[in-house]
Amino acid sequence: MEINVLNIKGQETGRKVTLNDAIFGIEPNDHVIYLDVKQYMANQRQGTAKAKERSEHSGSTRKLGRQKGGGGARHGDINSPLLRGGGRVFGPKPRDYGFKLNKKVKQLARKSALSYKAQENAIVVVEDFQFEAPKTKEFIALQKSLNVDGKKVLMVLPESNMNVYLSARNLQKAECIIAQNVNTYKVLNADVMVITEKSLEAINSVLG
Repeated sequence: MEINVLNIKGQETGRKVTLNDAIFGIEPNDHVIYLDVKQYMANQRQGTAKAKERSEHSGSTRKLGRQKGGGGARHGDINSPLLRGGGRVFGPKPRDYGFKLNKKVKQLARKSALSYKAQENAIVVVEDFQFEAPKTKEFIALQKSLNVDGKKVLMVLPESNMNVYLSARNLQKAECIIAQNVNTYKVLNADVMVITEKSLEAINSVLG
């Protein structure tokens, strides 16, 4: 699949790039996409929820009432889960929600996500560019030139570029990411991907 390379003004440069069919032209696998997105979302969870159990509450250990004959459930001290202010039964504890996913599964998921974007014609290839200073106005002008304003845009850069990153940081529907960190969730969450020429080469080397 060939795509025209545009400059930052949205004009065709006369060059074309070929999207690697092994990455952008496979039959998408929905199940591995589900697994990879599930792992990504699980890794975002802090897992810091905590409730005190019976042994962690401070209070007297004196048995409040007799074992039988009270007409209610049997319980011991004031920290019993049966009583108001007592401990919680099987409450949440700090934990790690992450789980293991094979490298080949993650790789197939990313290829599937990129193939979906290629099928939707939601990939724009732009020539490599630089911003002299962080300016949100310049990034907005770039979006308008490429006809992607008003859409969720994932800008893929070959390497960390603070000027471009800071220019897009205040925009709710724009995000910058370097090519080696492209993941399934971010690809699918975007309406359109804007990829620079060097980023395309980096993606080919990582997933190819």
